[in-house]
Amino acid sequence: MKKYFNTRIAIALIGLATLVSACADADKVFDEVQADVTRGAILRGFEIVSTQLVYDTAVNALVDGEEFSIVIQEQDQQNGALLSEVEVYVGYEDETEGGTDNDKSEVLLETLPASSFTIDEFGLPSRPYSISGATLQSTLGLADTDISGGDNFTVRFELVLTDGRRFTNTNNSGTITGSFFASPFLYEVVVACKPSVPTPGTWMVNTVDSYGDGWNGGSLQIVLDGGAPIEIANEDAGLAGEESVQDFTFEVPDGTETISIKYVSGDFDEEVKFTITSANSNVVSEQGPEPLVGSELLDFCPNNL
Repeated sequence: MKKYFNTRIAIALIGLATLVSACADADKVFDEVQADVTRGAILRGFEIVSTQLVYDTAVNALVDGEEFSIVIQEQDQQNGALLSEVEVYVGYEDETEGGTDNDKSEVLLETLPASSFTIDEFGLPSRPYSISGATLQSTLGLADTDISGGDNFTVRFELVLTDGRRFTNTNNSGTITGSFFASPFLYEVVVACKPSVPTPGTWMVNTVDSYGDGWNGGSLQIVLDGGAPIEIANEDAGLAGEESVQDFTFEVPDGTETISIKYVSGDFDEEVKFTITSANSNVVSEQGPEPLVGSELLDFCPNNL
C-alpha cells in the first residue's frame, strides 16, 4: 500500500514539473511576442464643436465666421511624453453631380508643435483647434463658385512621435479610429446651404395614403420663422385598401425669413407619400413611401423656394 502511495506521489510530482516547465515556456513565448509588439498612439477627438460650414446660395459664398472646431487630445504609451507634433492636412471633395470636378487633393496646412498643447485634467496633452471656412477655401485655391452645398472639406491629422513614428487614419485599427477611442484622425466638414427665404403666398401639399386609412399618427410639421408648427396630415378614413388623396394649403406671409418642414413618424410610414409645391409653383419636396423622419425635407441649395 505504501509503495502504491509513493508511486502516486512520484507521478504527481512529474506532472507538476511538466506543468511548471510548460508554463515557463508559455511565459517565454508571451514575453517574446510582447517584445515584438509596437504600441501606437491616438489623437482623440475629445470634443467636436463644429464640423459644418454654411454656404449662402443667394450670394454664392461661404458665410463669414463659419469654422471647423474641435478639441484634440493625444495619448501614447508614455501618456503624452512621446508627442512631437501634429501635422494638419486639408482637402476638398466635390459631391455635385455633373459640371466641373472641383476636387482638391489634400495639402499640408500647418504643423502644431507639442509646445502648443497643455496638460488637461486627465494628465494628457490636449488643445482646442479650429480652421475658418475662409482659410480652408484660400488654402485649397477654391473660388466661391467652386463650392456647393453637399460638398465636403476634409481635415486630416497626422501624429508624429519623438521616435519618428507617425500615426493617422490609414495605419490604425477600427478600434482606435472608431467609437471606443474616438480617434478617427480624418474629419469631414460638410458644406450646408443657408436656409432660403421662402416665396410668400399659398403653398400646396398633396398627401397620399396608399392603404386608404390616413397617416395613422404621421404628420408634416411646418415652422415659419421659428413659430408654432403648422400640422398637416392625411386623415381620410375611406375604404381600406383603396388609395386616399388629400390636398392642403398653407400661407407664407410677406416678410417671412425662414421655413422648415419635417415629417413626424406614424404607425405605417410605408403607406405615406406627399409632394410640396411652393408659391412660385416649384416642387420643393417629394417624399415616400417611407419619407425621411425628423430631417429637414427642403433642399435649400437650389435657392428655388
